[in-house]
Amino acid sequence: MKIQVYGPGCGSCKQLHEHTLKAIKELGKDIEVEYITDISKIVELGVMSSPVLVIDDRVAAAGNVPSVENIKKMIEGKKEDKDDSSPKGGCSCGGKC
Repeated sequence: MKIQVYGPGCGSCKQLHEHTLKAIKELGKDIEVEYITDISKIVELGVMSSPVLVIDDRVAAAGNVPSVENIKKMIEGKKEDKDDSSPKGGCSCGGKC
């Protein structure tokens, strides 16, 4: 399995990376997470908001920070629960990056 977190390095991007690492640990999986801050790579994805979680070359989440539980479901291939705790639309750092 290949997991990548894309983002310019803002707080939300770092939080998504941390949530992803925690989800993997809680699942007992040995999966490396690549954290990509290169803006040109983010643009190549064609996603207009960050942070972005990519699992096996498919965008799993963009523009928000899913909960650890939802990331675990994404990794396991289950449907994500609605989680309104994260900001939506644009960069979830609120324009601070």
